[in-house]
Amino acid sequence: MAAKRDPEDKIIDAALKLAASRGWSGLSLADIAKSARVGLPVLSGLFSSKSEILAAFSRRIDAEVLKAASAEDLSDEAARDRLFDVLMMRFDALAPHKPALKRIAQDLRRDPVAAAGMVLPMLQSLGWMLEAAGIDSSGFGGGLRVRGIALVWGAAFRVWLDDGDDQAKTMAELDRRLRGGEAFIERLQSFGRRGRATEAAA
Repeated sequence: MAAKRDPEDKIIDAALKLAASRGWSGLSLADIAKSARVGLPVLSGLFSSKSEILAAFSRRIDAEVLKAASAEDLSDEAARDRLFDVLMMRFDALAPHKPALKRIAQDLRRDPVAAAGMVLPMLQSLGWMLEAAGIDSSGFGGGLRVRGIALVWGAAFRVWLDDGDDQAKTMAELDRRLRGGEAFIERLQSFGRRGRATEAAA
């Protein structure tokens, strides 16, 4: 007997399925509720917008990547290599949903207001990716690191959307971007360590 799915998962899955076939911008919450076979009262109790559905999907991917990363021993790797591995884990987790994400990305490029609503959830997700790689995402320095990695992720994500199953182009782009930003990451890590030392001495 199949396990009963949570209403939140049903809504997320329905939204992605519809996005893959119909696009994102013209999709209504009522359409998603109907496809998920939940009533609008149920959907409204969980989500107030399509952006919130995407944010919940991002958190679901976060959990999947954090679980995968915790099963790997990355401690002997350099910070850049750890981050590369974690971000590739994220691409692996996103791979089954690429058709939907491609349509969503296309529509969000034409809707800057909706796209702006996804900035904070994505920064939060990338903060968790830094933490999974053993890189501090807290404080002022952490905030800068998150924003720096957001630029790296955005560039690699655009390549990934049109990449093949082997993700060769994505890996090359991600590696190139991380190598370019490695010195910046190291400086920010040093900044964070100095800041914590100053706080401890005070």
